Amino acid sequence: MDLYEYQGRDMFERHGLPVLAGGVATTPEEARAIAERLGGRVVVKAQVKVGGRGKAGGVKLAEGADETVARATDILGMDIKGHTVHKVMITVTADIAEEYYLSYLLDRANRTFLCIASVAGGMDIEQVAAETPDRVAKIAIDPIAGVDEAKAREIVTAARFPAEVADQVADIAIKLWQTFVAEDATLVEVNPLAKTASGQVLCLDAKVTLDGNAAFRHPDHEALVDQASVDPLEQRAKEKDLNYVKLDGEVGIIGNGAGLVMSTLDVVAYAGEAHSGVKPANFLDIGGGASAAVMANGLEIVLSDPSVKSVFVNVFGGITACDEVANGIIQALALLEQRGETVTKPLVVRLDGNNAEAGRAILNDAANPLVERVDTMDGAAERAAELAAAGLSRPEGQ
Repeated sequence: MDLYEYQGRDMFERHGLPVLAGGVATTPEEARAIAERLGGRVVVKAQVKVGGRGKAGGVKLAEGADETVARATDILGMDIKGHTVHKVMITVTADIAEEYYLSYLLDRANRTFLCIASVAGGMDIEQVAAETPDRVAKIAIDPIAGVDEAKAREIVTAARFPAEVADQVADIAIKLWQTFVAEDATLVEVNPLAKTASGQVLCLDAKVTLDGNAAFRHPDHEALVDQASVDPLEQRAKEKDLNYVKLDGEVGIIGNGAGLVMSTLDVVAYAGEAHSGVKPANFLDIGGGASAAVMANGLEIVLSDPSVKSVFVNVFGGITACDEVANGIIQALALLEQRGETVTKPLVVRLDGNNAEAGRAILNDAANPLVERVDTMDGAAERAAELAAAGLSRPEGQ
């Protein structure tokens, strides 16, 4: 999960990193109150999870409360690279003398952690690395040893930070690593890490990405989720403990196992090329326990997507046998009817693996007019795509 800058700034402050005083506003009047509290000159910064805010006009200086209101009015509602600005952060300004760069990230290629540091901050680090690679230091971090005083000094030396800021940068390097570990982040970045005219080093920006796999250890992180940007179907699926991701397509996908579901997405996308270009509408992995209740929850989520015109249930029986899955599908349709969820969209079911023949027999005997059984994965994908294309040509509700 990527955080907004103001969320990262607050996180940095909790971990003792030096940041500027500020606040976040959703209206011009809220911005006024923050500016009055801070006093003097402030900077108004658009809060969007994308770079290039300054070039797009999303970062403005303001003298006093009235000008802060005007700048907040200008920025709120802006579109920056497809992202609408709903919040602005207001902070006091800093008299910047020099700009540096410091970050920790997960180095997936080498299966470790990496510190990137540079005395050429304030610009895109990729550009600095491409144009002047000698100004970017990359230091591997042992996840067991972490960043202690000695490692922090190694970072300062490798990046050639000036002697007059070495102690401050080393202290920040230690605390930034502590933040990285404590919050289970995959990225913490400060750009710029600025030296002011008075010689103080401050974190003037905060970019943080948190590891969603560690969310169970951080109940407080739930409050950081931008609910306005969360797809409502994904939120409902999360509440039902379903692994669901909304996609832009017309064929609903339900499978057991992430690998199988990924393969299903591919075959449906390929089949859809010949049928009006229909595509998968979602990723939904119901896991190994495909009970009637789990299947009903999955079908409810998928069928409630108005863009879905057909559903492809692709199951390979293993621990959960195919006859249990087949019974689950039939019972799930009945459960949905009991809940008042009228099912009108066709389902294509492919069963293979443990007790596949028994599962197919159960579906045949049920003779539900909405359920079609196809024995091969490619054939089922083809049929689901065909039905979805046909559904596109029919008026909604027919």
